[in-house]
Amino acid sequence: MPNASLKNEKMYEDLRREGDSKQKAARISNAAAARGKSAVGRKGGKSGSYDDWTVAELKKRAKELGLSGYSGLTKSKLIAKIRNS
Repeated sequence: MPNASLKNEKMYEDLRREGDSKQKAARISNAAAARGKSAVGRKGGKSGSYDDWTVAELKKRAKELGLSGYSGLTKSKLIAKIRNS
């Protein structure tokens, strides 16, 4: 059954097969449908590297994203969890 909230279901399924979370796959596929694939690809690169953030800042970002289970993670694992959300 088609999902009305997904604008590009094929891209969504491809991203899920690559290992992206449901939220991330939906966000990317819907943005691509709205602005075009090439526009979405050019969008990134304006944010600083998470490697430059403190652990406290990373934990705050994880909380903003609604993630759970991050309190005991190392900095590198916390960064990976945020990037894959």
